[in-house]
Amino acid sequence: MKFTKMQGIGNDYVYINCFEETVENPEELSVRVSDRHFGIGSDGLILIMPSDKADFRMRMFNADGSEGMMCGNGTRCIGKYVYDNGLTDKTEISLETKSGIKYLKLFVKNGLVETVEVDMGQAVTKPADIPMKADGDSFINRPIEVNGKMYNITAVSMGNPHCVIFTSGVDSLDLEKTGPAFENHVFFPEKVNTEFCEILSDGTIKMRVWERGSGETWACGTGACAVAVAAVLCGYSKCGEEIIIRLRGGDLAITYKSDGRVLMRGGAEKVFDGEFYLND
Repeated sequence: MKFTKMQGIGNDYVYINCFEETVENPEELSVRVSDRHFGIGSDGLILIMPSDKADFRMRMFNADGSEGMMCGNGTRCIGKYVYDNGLTDKTEISLETKSGIKYLKLFVKNGLVETVEVDMGQAVTKPADIPMKADGDSFINRPIEVNGKMYNITAVSMGNPHCVIFTSGVDSLDLEKTGPAFENHVFFPEKVNTEFCEILSDGTIKMRVWERGSGETWACGTGACAVAVAAVLCGYSKCGEEIIIRLRGGDLAITYKSDGRVLMRGGAEKVFDGEFYLND
């Protein structure tokens, strides 16, 4: 089976062109290809598929085989893949995901896509819609107990649930210990992605992320969007202004618009092509 490995600021996935390939069991395949010792090595698997609702459709699977709603960094890589490989000649495309249709603008240099801006749609802050087991219209900078310690969190959905914590010293946090406790917290019935964030002196935001089903990753596009939304809601940043989120794999530029939409801009890169042999 032919594949392409791509990465968006270090968030790496194995991409399969389902216009040409057939994947019978994507959950099992994602576990196999994601293994960094016995597989290809990735944060998961993304299928590029035909759609009757948009130009293309994506399905994404985490490293543990669970299917996710969507992947922000993955959307940018799909934009690059379909243009660079001649599946489209348009620089504005639509992409069907499990969390709705996303709209991509492709910025081309020397015939190849260099950066992509994605309209990620509306941020959701009502707990029932995230989903989160909490009352009220929002959960902004409110305390919860995790592993016997109190954390102030802001809950946001960008098509998948996020829990944002503003703190200090994020580089020294033990995410292997703390991350799973947040991921499996009783407040989040579908588990949750957790972002640990630090406001820097220049107004940018440093972020580390623990993703449900994958653990700590170098980047999470929807997580960066959730962080920007939370920063505005908590008064650290201004609505309508571009916010630079510094992830372990690189920077993303996020804008939380006054109408509730979130725009994400960043790069996408092809790492290599290959062929994976499916042995029973």
